[in-house]
Amino acid sequence: MSNKEILLVVDVFSNEKDIDKEIVFHAIESALEVSAIKRHAFPVKARVEIDRVSGDYETFRRWEVVEPDNEIDGDVAFPSWQILLEAAQLDNPDIEVGEFIEEEIESAQFCRIAAQTAKQVIIQKVREAERKKIVDAYEDRVGELITGVVKRIEKGSLYLDLGGHVEAYISKEDMIPRESIRTGDRIRGYLKEVRLEARGPQLFVSRTDPELLTALFRLEVPEVGEGLIEVLAAARDPGSRAKIAVKSHDPRLDPVGACVGMRGSRVQAVTNELSGERVDIILWNENEAQFVINAMSPAEIESIVVDEDKHSMDVAVATESLSQAIGRGGQNVRLATELTGWELNVLDSTKAEENADAKTDITKQLFMTQLKVDDDIASILEEVGFNTVEEIAYVPTDEMLAIDGFDLELVELLKERAKDALLINAITSEEKIETAEPATDLLNMQGMDKKLAYEMASEGIITMNDLADQAVDDLLGFTGMDESRAGKLIMKAREPWFATEQSEEVGGENE
Repeated sequence: MSNKEILLVVDVFSNEKDIDKEIVFHAIESALEVSAIKRHAFPVKARVEIDRVSGDYETFRRWEVVEPDNEIDGDVAFPSWQILLEAAQLDNPDIEVGEFIEEEIESAQFCRIAAQTAKQVIIQKVREAERKKIVDAYEDRVGELITGVVKRIEKGSLYLDLGGHVEAYISKEDMIPRESIRTGDRIRGYLKEVRLEARGPQLFVSRTDPELLTALFRLEVPEVGEGLIEVLAAARDPGSRAKIAVKSHDPRLDPVGACVGMRGSRVQAVTNELSGERVDIILWNENEAQFVINAMSPAEIESIVVDEDKHSMDVAVATESLSQAIGRGGQNVRLATELTGWELNVLDSTKAEENADAKTDITKQLFMTQLKVDDDIASILEEVGFNTVEEIAYVPTDEMLAIDGFDLELVELLKERAKDALLINAITSEEKIETAEPATDLLNMQGMDKKLAYEMASEGIITMNDLADQAVDDLLGFTGMDESRAGKLIMKAREPWFATEQSEEVGGENE
């Protein structure tokens, strides 16, 4: 291949593949380097430099400057392409480790083998450049809606043709369950990731991501696209049901009505794109309890109890609405939980009221016993929000003086009695810990060891039944405990429960 032909090859590849000429030059240089190295009987390093104007090229043999290798008596490991720093500095005092000494050698000619090598290198470089070009074009579009034609289907996964020889990949896990799609169909997806890889897909698209729902509403509802309405959260059970929370930045605009559209046209367009997935549009509210009430729609909520510490809410609904609030397979409450970020516990309102009354009675009895007060004062303390003796012991005096009928003398007396009660409880607890011993059934339980059993007993877990009442998180503080072991121990402790239930079922069948 003549020098002019090299320039011609560069021009052809650059124009046909729409890639930078410099990439093709580097590919040809790499091929010539391989040919130059193969001419030597021992391994060497070489560098080829092509003149970008004339096509002329020069070849240089290279030696890397290294420190002495102490394992081989201070010499170099590879004499054919390494040189000691001390020797290199004889000719170039400023040279440093990691740099190269070069010597011009005769350049290799383009024989048949060299041309074939060059072709392979060029093709590989071109492919790498094309893949990088795709990544560069799409990496700023992560989070956007992507439309493509189904090119092929492999084991439930799809390859989309986005045009311009660009493919996107939708894995089976990112496909809507039971969705009917055929080759040639035009579908949309959410571009969730772009990765530069040597082989395989680079653009990863999802049809199950909640962000796809948001992107579709941005497309179908002009007010969302313009920013007048904001989609603040989305939750999906792909292919079945979804919820989105919307908020209007214009007080004159109804966000729910705008997203539904005339006769439901806008939300229906989204539903059709998601293979019939029904979408509930929820009005966002800065009051989190009200937001939860909206999210539980269509169920009617009668009362809510908020637990800030556990970030959960007990949602009470009427008995006849209980199944609607929970939804088929727990779908409604699960989506509401994902949408709001709160752990929601749905309760029958009648049972919830009974539980609340029982909790009130327990709290009042606690105050009457440990603070030595009458029913009236205990009721007042419970009504203003006190739940434990510790709260009364350490609450600021001014807050308690704000309670109607409480004077300084009464407040100080209550706080003193509360602190005395806490001290007595602490002493009693320590005595129990010192004398606590695990029950025989806990000691002999499969998976239990003596040290752990005594440690549990010191925390009040004395029997298998006590252990069965625990949650995994309750056990993670014990020595050498992890989630897997905690779960196995709890399930082992609960086996007698299941055995009892089965025997009762069998007995009922025999009757």
